[in-house]
This record gives sequence, C-alpha cells and structure tokens, in this order.
Amino acid sequence: MCRSIKTLYNFEPPATEQEIRAASLQFVRKLSGFSVPSKANQEAFERAVDEVAASAARLIGSLVTTAEPRDRAIEAARAKARSAARFGT
Repeated sequence: MCRSIKTLYNFEPPATEQEIRAASLQFVRKLSGFSVPSKANQEAFERAVDEVAASAARLIGSLVTTAEPRDRAIEAARAKARSAARFGT
C-alpha cells in the first residue's frame, strides 16, 4: 500500500473530508498506475476517487471502538522519531 496513506480512524480531531479525499486519491493512483490520468481517463479517475472517498467516509463514520482517540500531534511526533531512527536524520 502507499506509504502516504495514513490511518484516519479514531483520531482527535476526526479526519477531515480533505484528508479522506487525499487518501482516496492516493489509493486510486496506486490502483490505476496513473499519477495524472489522460484526458480520456479523467472522468473515470475522478469518479473512482469520489466513490472511494464516499466509501471511506461511510466506513470511518460507522466504525466503533472503546479505545480512547489518538492525538494527532503525539502520533506525528512518534512517526518523526521512527523516521529519525530509521534514516538517521
């Protein structure tokens, strides 16, 4: 899966429509093999992004958990620390 697709569920504040759409765009890019589709494929590509975003929003909205929401700032700091340990920067 694309490294740029991040977990969007159970965060405080919740994922925004823009974050869901960005993840959907990355997913469709990965599936199609296009970073930018041709004019002939543009409509199908955009429709797929819209459909994946709608499905993702429904999924995120319907999931339930008893776990406390994760804090975005803390998770970002942890990711940065993992990256520094892995790449030495």
